[in-house]
Amino acid sequence: MLDGLKVLDLTRVLAGPLCTMLLGDLGADVLKVERPGAGDDTRGWGPPFDDAGHSAYYLSINRNKLGIAADFSVATDRDLLEQLLAQADVVVDNFRPGTLERHGLSPERWCASRPDLVWCTITGFGPDVDRPGYDFVAQAECGWMAITGEPDGDPMKVGVALADVLTGKDAAISILAAVVRRGRTGVGGHLVVSLADSARAALVNVAQNTLVSGRDARRWGNAHPNLVPYQLFRAADRPIVVAVGSDAQWTACARALGLTALADDLSLATNAGRIAQRDRIVSEFSTRLAERPAAQWGKSLDVAGVPNGIVRTVLESLEKTDASARTGVPSSVGGSVRFPPPGLDEHGELVRLHGWSAFARVASMTGKRPG
Repeated sequence: MLDGLKVLDLTRVLAGPLCTMLLGDLGADVLKVERPGAGDDTRGWGPPFDDAGHSAYYLSINRNKLGIAADFSVATDRDLLEQLLAQADVVVDNFRPGTLERHGLSPERWCASRPDLVWCTITGFGPDVDRPGYDFVAQAECGWMAITGEPDGDPMKVGVALADVLTGKDAAISILAAVVRRGRTGVGGHLVVSLADSARAALVNVAQNTLVSGRDARRWGNAHPNLVPYQLFRAADRPIVVAVGSDAQWTACARALGLTALADDLSLATNAGRIAQRDRIVSEFSTRLAERPAAQWGKSLDVAGVPNGIVRTVLESLEKTDASARTGVPSSVGGSVRFPPPGLDEHGELVRLHGWSAFARVASMTGKRPG
């Protein structure tokens, strides 16, 4: 879908590389620029490393890119970057404020000289805040940790660097919108996306609860502040989650579990009534679900049309997918894998000789067409 779109990737770690990988999945020509010698920070974030020495972390977010190494302080490398910038459609960076400007690569200057250029800067806390942007810090400062974990335990981060992931996706959405605008008006522009803004926006209903009620949110563990029953229970062999989202599902769920007294109790017919008797429902569900294996309960609840799920390990969740140890999990946006993640400066010579035409040459050598 993005065949021929030239994306210069000046990012490292997670949010930026994820953004550019999504664009690459959709067919864009993504050229990843790294520091000579060390490269992207995540190249050293291991173990685990694969047999070629690539860290799993780096591999997870860098497919469908060609790679070069360039030093912004070296005149010849800076000249190369400017040549690439002159023909790029999109640039993505996540440098701290002032870094690119000190090397004569100001996004504002480039966007002024090339009004059609789309440039997206990913920051931690906004364009005027000179702080390193790390997911863990964003989760702490933007309310996530305060609402994650057991009610009587410590605040807890999410198990995936989800603030980074959401920011990368937000950046990709912003870029695609700007590309559409450019197609209509010929004007691109400088976009700024931050971990903090993405993390706060992701609070969605939790934030709205506090705005409407005037009361701060708290931790619920695996329960839900607005729905009952909507939480984890322990079956005879392993945990299962039950997610009742409507009054009809409640009745179907209680009957599927053989809890007819609860199903017939009119005081529990509405969600508000169930919220008021949360402890009673959770107690009876816990006792009942502990009597049989999770898979048996899952079948009964599926037949009744009640949302539920066995808590699976990561390996179990990947078993029936086309996930690859080299190129990661399948594309979430319907794209395809054309190139594996590049080694450090793997395509440096080719890009220096042929510029953006290097993509066509690599495609012809590998037999992989865009998209």
